[in-house]
Formats: sequence, structure tokens, C-alpha cells
Amino acid sequence: MLTKHCSSSLWKPLLALCCLLLRKLAGGRNLHRGRMAKPPAVSSDHPPPPSPSLDRLHGRTIVVDVEAWLLLPPVQEFSYFMVVAVEAGGFLRGLLLLILYPALCLLGDGERGRAMATVALVGLEEKEVARVGRAVMPKFFLEAAAAEGVEAVRAARRSVAVSATFPRVMVEGFLREYVGVDAVVGPEVRSVAGVLAGLLDEEDAAEVAARRLRALLGAEMEGKSGGAVGLVGAGRSGTVHYLFSRYYCKETFSVSEVDKRGWRPLLPAPGKCSCKPLVFHDGRLAFSPTPFAALALYAYLPFGVALSVFRVAALSLLPYRVTFLVAALTGVHHRLVAGHAAARDAAGAAEEGCGGRLYVCNHRTLLDPVIVAAALGKPVTAVTYSLSWVSEMIAPIRTARLTRDREKDRRNMAALLARGDLVVCPEGTTCRERYLLRFSPLFAELGADVNPVALDTRVDMFYGTSTKPAAKWMDSFYFMMNPRPAYRVEFLPRAAAAAPAENGGRRADSIGVANRVQRQIGQALGFVLTGMTRKDKYMMLAGNEGIVPAAHIKANN
Repeated sequence: MLTKHCSSSLWKPLLALCCLLLRKLAGGRNLHRGRMAKPPAVSSDHPPPPSPSLDRLHGRTIVVDVEAWLLLPPVQEFSYFMVVAVEAGGFLRGLLLLILYPALCLLGDGERGRAMATVALVGLEEKEVARVGRAVMPKFFLEAAAAEGVEAVRAARRSVAVSATFPRVMVEGFLREYVGVDAVVGPEVRSVAGVLAGLLDEEDAAEVAARRLRALLGAEMEGKSGGAVGLVGAGRSGTVHYLFSRYYCKETFSVSEVDKRGWRPLLPAPGKCSCKPLVFHDGRLAFSPTPFAALALYAYLPFGVALSVFRVAALSLLPYRVTFLVAALTGVHHRLVAGHAAARDAAGAAEEGCGGRLYVCNHRTLLDPVIVAAALGKPVTAVTYSLSWVSEMIAPIRTARLTRDREKDRRNMAALLARGDLVVCPEGTTCRERYLLRFSPLFAELGADVNPVALDTRVDMFYGTSTKPAAKWMDSFYFMMNPRPAYRVEFLPRAAAAAPAENGGRRADSIGVANRVQRQIGQALGFVLTGMTRKDKYMMLAGNEGIVPAAHIKANN
């Protein structure tokens, strides 16, 4: 359940790492000496001046050092490579990187980064690493991003980001889509038949990077348009120093670790971020795996698997009235807001007329309808577009599949509602962040009063959602594998049904009802309302449509 590749594939990064170390011991750096035309040396007597004001960058082209200017100190290189190793290669790959890390710390800064990249990437499918770089890594880079560095990039007319540590495939999604750079230069990874085979040699990588930079800067290198401005870290050397030399940048500004102590993190709160909002992201890890955090993860993992299986079995087999109690004894935290009176009112409202009650909730995990049923203390029916056979088998409530044929789905939902209580998640997919997707108005066309339910979750180690079809059956297990997963359930005041259409068919105000329910749940949770849909999420994480413009996000009022 926890690994994607079998252990037999781990010999590839080990072999590549051995070759890398042998080249270093044999003086591999000198094998290609003289292949590049070195720029004129920059005298150390005149170090680059400190950080420029944003006014000096307006209308200019800048070349920015990713590690020095865009990430807050200290830059935890191991954490990012561990994320790629686990998400693209599985937990065994991550364990291999963790075991080798003490030995890798004996290497110099540049060699250590290349060695970690070798262990994390070699032998993996190129398209899978690209998916992780696009859908998973932006969340971790944004958590460590520096607001001052991003503001400098956004002040410039054009920007080129240069990374000396992270392969381009790891950082390009974050830099292009969220920071807004125009191009990315970084270590390149060779691939053979779609499988990553290792990083380019250091000299080859510098030559490729320099060639790309010359092509990108163009007129700026010839002295036109005022020349490019370099933003570099104090004391940087090697490839980065070469690319930021005066041969490429007419002006160079540096920033030191002391200067960055007062810098601010980029992300304040949803809806107020100075960069493009992070609405969707993928992957299982919910924390930054520093060396000690990764060690704690692997120490907890065997116990977590057993605990997850027990929790899921208890949720599936025990009566509703004792579910919360047993879950609490194993560390699961449930909070029922607006108290038990609201839940009793919602549960007893069905007796006022025929049929059941319609519960409409936002979608956080696959367990949403189960948690609602446990809070009500009675069975419900949940409708879903897709559900794996494993999830359907362990579900303690009845589930019904929708067909995406609107009229057929409406009739089926009406029939289910006539037989008992029905839970609907009109967002159509889960959203991890504090945003609400657009609510489909289909539920408002059933002619029944709506009982809104606001749901929120908290995880500390694993996310219980995934966009990979082959891994969705594990969603509930991952959520329950967290040491202290938490659910917040709030039953909100009932909303009136949409008015019938004059000529029959679709109800006249169904869209208005859906929007009011979305706004009601958003206000209860403090979430930002959006107009995005399930299609937007999957297209975005698949890399086909990029980032939805921030204009699509409306203020929560």
C-alpha cells in the first residue's frame, strides 16, 4: 500500500551515486577543463552592492538566484529531495535517501545536492517526476518562499530564475506558475527511454545553462535595454557565480543570510497572497520532511498502518452511536459545532413529511458522508461520481453512483431522497486548502429543503486525498494513518428549496440556491469562495491549463 516501486528498482540510484562519487575521487572536475569560455573574473575587492529598491527593477530584466533570493533561510535541500523521492518513487526510495543522508553530509555543498538528486531521481519515470514537480512541489516551495524575493521578481519586466541546487524539473512549476518568472535555468537531468538516468556533469550543466541564458537575455547581453540585473546570494561560487558574472549581468546585487533574517514568508492567508493562490495541490505528505521529521515518519509508519486499518474497520463495523467514542480512544478528534440541538433538529425534521432529508456539505475527504451519518447517529445514502471498489466495500453507508447525465442523475437522486436521507457534496471533488469550489445546482432541483453541513479537517502527516486513480482506494487509509486526524462538523440553518419553474423542468432559482448554500458554508468555515470546478482541478494538476487566474477567486462575504 505504501510503495510504488519494488525494491529491485533501487539499485539504479545506488549505482549512479557510486559512479558520481568515483568521478569526484578521480578528479572528474578537471576532465572537461577548458571546454567553456570563462568570462572575465570579477574582482573580489568590489563585492556586489546590497539589495536594490524595487524602483530600480521596474522595466528591467533580472536574473535571480533561487536559493538566495526566493527561499527563506535555512534552505532545507534534503526536504525537497525527500518529497520527490517519496511522491514519485515511493516510501522505499525515501528510506534509501534517509539512510544515505549522514554519509552525503560529508560531501561539499554542491556535491551533496547532486548526490541527493541522484538518489531521489535516477530510475524514475520522467513524466512522473514532472507531475510531482508541477502538482506537489509548489506547496512546499511556497511555504518557504520569501515575500521580498517574489516582490523583486514581480517588479521586473522580465525575469530568469537560476537554481544551482534543484533540477529544473523540480522547481519550474513553482517558479513559472506561482512566482511568475519567464524562464528557469537549473541542473538538467538526462533521460533514456523516458527514465531518468542522472544529472549532467557539472561542466556540461554550466555550459548548457550559460547557452540557455545567452539565448534568453539576447539584447541585454549586448548592452541594449539597460542590461540585465543580477540578484545573487553573497558568497556564491561555482556555476552560479559564473552565470551572474558581469559578462551576463550589467549590475549585480547581493543578499546575505544576515540581510534575510528580517524577510517575511510569502503566504499570509487564502485570498490575500501576493502571488497566485495555491488552491489545488497533490501528494500524500502533509509536512516538510526535514531529516529528523523523516526519521520520525519512518519510525511511526509500521504503527500507523496498523492503526489506520483498525480505525477504518471500527468506522465500518461499529454502530453509529459509538463510532465517535471508539475513534476518540484511538486519537481521532471530532468536533460537533452548533451543538447537538442542530443535529437533532436535522435528524428529526424528516418526520415532518414524507421522504428523507437532503444534507449538502463541502467536500474534504471520502469520509465526509460517513462523518455526517455518525454525527446524525443514523444511516444515510451518499451519491458520488466515482468510487473505488475497495472504498465501496468498506463504506458503512449506502452509496450510489452518478452518471453525469443531468436529467438521469436528478431522477435517481429524487428517488433516493424519497426513500431516506441523502448526503450530497456538490463541489464534485475534494479541496485541501481553505477554498470552496463552485456548487453544482443539481441538488437544488430536487424540490427539497436543504440542510447545509460545514466540514473541515486537520491532518498532521498525510493527506487523505489524491488525483491518481490507482491510488484513490487508499485515501481513507491515509487519512486515518495520521496520528491525530480531526474532523469539524457544523449543521447550519436550513435553506429553502428552489421555486418550481412555471413550465416544469429545471427549477428557476436552482443556481441561486446553490450559491447561497456555498456562501453559507463558506462563512461558517471562513473559506474563500471560488468559481472553480472539478474539471479545473484535474486539468490544473495534469498541467494542461496552468493556474486559474486569481480573478476567479471572489472574496468571501
